[in-house]
Amino acid sequence: MLCKCPRCRKGKMFSESNPYKLKSTMKMHRECPVCKQPFDIEVGFYYGSSYISYALSIAISVASLVAWWIVVGLSMNDSRFFYWMGFNAVLLIVLQPWIMRVARTGWLAFFVRYDRNWRANPPKPLERTNADQQNNW
Repeated sequence: MLCKCPRCRKGKMFSESNPYKLKSTMKMHRECPVCKQPFDIEVGFYYGSSYISYALSIAISVASLVAWWIVVGLSMNDSRFFYWMGFNAVLLIVLQPWIMRVARTGWLAFFVRYDRNWRANPPKPLERTNADQQNNW
């Protein structure tokens, strides 16, 4: 949730810590500033983070629906459900920069495991990188 390197859990993945600076929301370090773990593992690697982003959006929507149901209530006789839909749309738009960052961090954590001895063990060398195709998405 804090967007730290999954290998050492200390280094920041993103060059700007505020996700709401929209010009630099998704700018990442090339490697972890602490343990030197590369973040761009292969061309198009972060396309898979959309699955995590989708799951987070659904979880937030369900949580807001339950909270709305408890606080305001839901009924078929008035427009409270439609008010929730509007509230939820605004909530997801406001949280989108944070959701995208957490999704990238989670996707990388599937492939790069935490290493307790990261100081002694150097990161694995990259096998499938192509410098000409980086940032080609």
